[in-house]
Amino acid sequence: MKFLGCLILILGVSVNAYGYTPFRGPSRYPSYGGSNENTNWNDSNQQWGNGWGNQNWGVQNSNNSNWGNTRPSIPGNRPNVGLDTRVDVPGQDQGSSNGQRKGPYGGDYISSTSPFEIVYEWKMFDYDYPNPTERRAAITSGEYIPENTMPLGIDAWQNRFFISAPRWKSGTPATLVYMDLPSREKGPILKPYPNWSMHTTPTNPDCTKLMSVFRIQIDECGRLWAIDAGMVNTTSKPNLVCPPKIVIFDLATDRVLLSHQIPDDIAKEDTLYTGIQVDIRNGQCENAHAYVTDTWRSGLWVFSLAKRRSWRATNYLMLPNPHACEYSFHNQLTYQWTDGIFGIALGQIDSRGDRLLYFHPMSSFYEFSVLTSVLQNETIWTEGINVNTQFKAVGDRGANSQSATSGIDRDGVLFYTLVNQDAVGCWDTNKVLVPNNLHHVDQHKVIMSFPNDIKVDKAPDQGVWVLANNLPLFLYTSLDYSQINVRILRASTKTAVRDTVCDPKRTGSNIWG
Repeated sequence: MKFLGCLILILGVSVNAYGYTPFRGPSRYPSYGGSNENTNWNDSNQQWGNGWGNQNWGVQNSNNSNWGNTRPSIPGNRPNVGLDTRVDVPGQDQGSSNGQRKGPYGGDYISSTSPFEIVYEWKMFDYDYPNPTERRAAITSGEYIPENTMPLGIDAWQNRFFISAPRWKSGTPATLVYMDLPSREKGPILKPYPNWSMHTTPTNPDCTKLMSVFRIQIDECGRLWAIDAGMVNTTSKPNLVCPPKIVIFDLATDRVLLSHQIPDDIAKEDTLYTGIQVDIRNGQCENAHAYVTDTWRSGLWVFSLAKRRSWRATNYLMLPNPHACEYSFHNQLTYQWTDGIFGIALGQIDSRGDRLLYFHPMSSFYEFSVLTSVLQNETIWTEGINVNTQFKAVGDRGANSQSATSGIDRDGVLFYTLVNQDAVGCWDTNKVLVPNNLHHVDQHKVIMSFPNDIKVDKAPDQGVWVLANNLPLFLYTSLDYSQINVRILRASTKTAVRDTVCDPKRTGSNIWG
């Protein structure tokens, strides 16, 4: 067993928390940042199961909830949730815009000049239980604790919007949920996806079901890929209840197409799988590859759907930068994270049929890249062939530019979150990455408070979606449940970059500055 590699201190407003999910128990979750451990990365392979059937890709409409609009009284910053009372959100609250402009989804824009519409917002989450009796029982038993649910991943598909909610703390009854898009309410209740029966509990685990989904990705074939880390109580006593797995759903039927558990020879000790990117070429849905980030052990889990095989890819550029481990939340809370590779995004397909995977550690100011043909070559990683020169440093985003996630639109514009700046940035990947070619799409201390996830959707008029969730307060202090804590924003990708240096129609700069 490994000794606890980090000491978590909460003293006033200073927190030393080494790791994106900060508390790692003494037996399994020491800080990776404390030492540079020697590990044999050249894992062997494992043959996977049955073949992949043909699917008709589409979407199934969802039903509306019939919950009422009664709202609880919330004294101070602690929620007072009655057993029969829905947790709801007023239409306007502190930080909302004046409502003079409405977006395509009926929400207010952040400001008169902002491209971002506020599509959803919540003080806390509520779940769509089958009936009030089951809801009361869940609250009484502690299976549902409203203030303990915090979203992490998002994605949109046609008339539904999906959210992942890892089991950071006890009391999250369903870890993957959805809602109508657009919604008749600004803060709709959460519907477990695909249904309640697909979600298991830490007290009575069934590892064929969903335990703790960190992030999701919807591919162009109408499939939702979920990375289930299998870990619960990551903010107190981390417990790996189930092996990590990829679960693929057909959004036309809401049925599971594949559940793929990571093999033992790839699942390193002290790993945390936090993100997933799905790579499909020329509409070949059965020949997809998935790249999954291992943030604590700074590597990539590569999965071939056609082969049903997995392997691990690593490079020193996936490690955190010790000079980028300092974070500040609104000058009220300082903390340290030593997280490795986190944000990944797929570039445009080139003339050879190849494409770049852009990536960055959470604790870093740099963007890096590698050709996906290198990652997809299983022999390279199983035989230990040295391909370090294939990993490239693309450029420096500048000081205080730690980024969680990123996404690229069809024009090659990369959008990325800036968690220390409460902002979303952009960069046209067809231009050199220097500060003069970077742009803040928008920045807002309240409405964009800690932008944690970003997705570029597959719609004809592409949108960039942002989840802002005040995560540091949730992890280290407490949220004020009389105020809105979680927002989901959307902007048209073309509107977001129009007439800026990120606009593909504009010439970029090669000058640093």
